This record gives sequence, C-alpha cells and structure tokens, in this order.
Amino acid sequence: MRNMFVPLGVAVTSAVVVAAIVVTFGRPVVLTGSPSAVTATSTITPAILTSGDAIVSKKPDLAVIGAGIDSQQPTASAAQADLASKAAKLVARIKALPTADQDINATGYWIGPVYSPQGQTITGYRAAEQLQVKWHNVDTVGRALDAIVQEGGATSISIGFGLADPKPAQAEARTLAIADARAKAQSMASAAGVRLGQVLQVSDLSSNSRVPSPINYSGAAANVPTQVPVGQLDIQVSVEVDFAIG
Repeated sequence: MRNMFVPLGVAVTSAVVVAAIVVTFGRPVVLTGSPSAVTATSTITPAILTSGDAIVSKKPDLAVIGAGIDSQQPTASAAQADLASKAAKLVARIKALPTADQDINATGYWIGPVYSPQGQTITGYRAAEQLQVKWHNVDTVGRALDAIVQEGGATSISIGFGLADPKPAQAEARTLAIADARAKAQSMASAAGVRLGQVLQVSDLSSNSRVPSPINYSGAAANVPTQVPVGQLDIQVSVEVDFAIG
C-alpha cells in the first residue's frame, strides 16, 4: 500500500493542476499590479485629438495651355515630316505671342499605324505631338487660345489654372486650419471640464489647390474672341492636432 500511495498522490496532484489550467483558460486574463508600478510603466499621455480644415480662395495668376497637333500620311516618314512642319509653325506662333522659351515644352510625342475598320490592314500612319504653354497673364488667355488655334494650327486645346507660387496661400490656409483645430479642442475641453494644454503634435494631412478640370476648345470664330472666365481657386488644407490636457 505504501508503494502505491505515492504515485496515486502524484496523479491526483497532476489532475488538480490540469483542472486549474483548464479553468484558467476559460476565464478572461486580468493583469494586476500596484498603483506605483502601473504609474511608473505607463506611457499614455492624456490628450485631446482634433482636426482642422480651412479654404483660402485666390485668383489664379497662371494658365497652363495644352496645344496638340497631328498628321496622317501614307507612310510613317511622311507623317513625321508633316508633323515637324506643323510643329514649327505652332511653336513660332506661340513664341510670337510672346512666350518665353522656358514656358514652352513638349509633353507628348506619338507615331504609329492607322488600321482599317476591320483592324487587319494598315491604311496609313499618324503622328501627334502635345505642347504645354505657361501663360502668365490669365486675363488675356482667350486671345492666346485664338492665336494658337487659328494662326498656329493647333487641332486640340486644353486649359487649366493655378498659382505660380502656391506656398503663401497654403501657409495662410494652414494657419487657419490649426486655429480651427484649436477652437474645436477648446470646446471639447470645456465640455469635459478639463483645461486645454500645450500642442503635442501637428500633422498636415493635405495641402492642395482644387484646380478646375481642363476645358477643351475647338477654336472661336475669327471675329468673336474666346471668353475664358478665370474665377478663383480654392486652396484647401487639413491638419490634425493633438493637445495635452492641462
């Protein structure tokens, strides 16, 4: 009996341990510690998290004109040569507006075959070139478009507006956005019965100009100048600001 008692006791003890483990696994885990230990290891800083938005409207001082030309000929070399002649005429007219050399650049060039409606036979070759022109006097952009199409020979035109230097407007909008975030945080602090503390972190979430989509023009009649309303641009800035609780 003595020799059998010890193994049985070990077995009973093991069973109790296993049962305890099973019960523990079925309960939620709870971590406890002394208040001083929790305070010493805590890295959470009480804070009020807010976001702010602002929009600043400015009149554009820059128009970006896209001017396209193309040529279709029986051979690739003929299409390329004809396109070169058309491009030379267009560039010369743009420069005569006048436009500085650094405000004219090519943004695309393409040459390839033209197929029959069935898509099996090459019927010719088409070459195309796209130019971009920066026009700094937005109030006269309509006359520039007429000259580019009617005298320069452009077959497609697009236009968009922007700011030559958007940073001052962005800075103004950013200041207003942070003020908006602070006002929201102050309101939250007052509602919660706490004091608003110093700024912990600021993040600029977005800073962009909402430029109107390019407008396509087919060219105006010679005696009716093209009218291009300029309007204003909206410079929008969104920020995220974290404030400490005082």
